[in-house]
Amino acid sequence: MHELLFQYFQEKTKISPTQFQDICPFFEPKLVKKKEFLLMEQEVCRYIFFVNRGCLQLYSVDEAGQELTRYLAFERKFATALTSFIQQAPSFEYIQAAVDTELLRVTYENFYHLVDTNPAVRFVYRGILENAYITSQERIYNFLGKTALEKLHWLLESQPDIFNRLPSQVIASYLGMTPYTLSRLKADL
Repeated sequence: MHELLFQYFQEKTKISPTQFQDICPFFEPKLVKKKEFLLMEQEVCRYIFFVNRGCLQLYSVDEAGQELTRYLAFERKFATALTSFIQQAPSFEYIQAAVDTELLRVTYENFYHLVDTNPAVRFVYRGILENAYITSQERIYNFLGKTALEKLHWLLESQPDIFNRLPSQVIASYLGMTPYTLSRLKADL
């Protein structure tokens, strides 16, 4: 269950198997079913997750009840409600399994213990923070002034098999459009 995490750490830090065994026990395996929540709005996020298989959807809900998906975490990605996790404050978003998902999770206390005591984890954490910033910037600037069709093309370039993996409603939410609009655009492809 920790093989992908080991590969991830080894690619980022060149950690040895022995060194990895020191951090491995902190990462608890968890299986979640499609639509199962890992975090609800207003709860404090107590975990950071690593996706082995499946996908986590991080989203908020607007006043009209529409889901606004901020991030989709597929295999070999970390995911958390970062502001809530860092500040240990109530979250303004949800974390939900978009499909049946196999993941590893580490608690806030254990994660920061590892960050403080293990250079490999500290380096990976820096990468998580940098990736979160870059992903949000790319998403903002790739969506500003783009038509719905241009957004769809951007998504298909970065995730070609996304329609085989996720429900259309989740994809539409990520693209900031209605499922009807997405369906119409898919017909035009």
